[in-house]
Amino acid sequence: MTTNTPSVLFVCIHNAGRSQMAAGFLRHIAGDTIEVRSAGSIPADRINPVAVAAMHEVGIDITAQQPKVLTTEAVRDSDVVITMGCGDACPIFPGTRYEDWKLDDPAGQGIEAVRPIRDDIRRRVEGLIASLEDLPDHR
Repeated sequence: MTTNTPSVLFVCIHNAGRSQMAAGFLRHIAGDTIEVRSAGSIPADRINPVAVAAMHEVGIDITAQQPKVLTTEAVRDSDVVITMGCGDACPIFPGTRYEDWKLDDPAGQGIEAVRPIRDDIRRRVEGLIASLEDLPDHR
């Protein structure tokens, strides 16, 4: 099925911090112009409360999100897959763009350590949005 809406999947191990913050930023900035997904290779029981607090500081509420397991279908159905330390857990599909963002893991960190991670994620998401204009077509 072809659509004019690009889709992005953010993947980290627990889907509780980095990928949830990235998805929150993308939803907040792009609205419904981009389909946003996030998942984890070994999802946690809940989102990291420090990540929630860090996002709340910039006016983005991610409390309703839940960690989700990474599926082959989620990868296959995405135009862009952004990995954040999930190793080789992501299946590879031809025609899908992959990026690996080297980011510190906010797990076990205090708010002072998570803020710079959050801000780095925001900058990367803003760059990602600009790059999506260059996608030739969408699934």
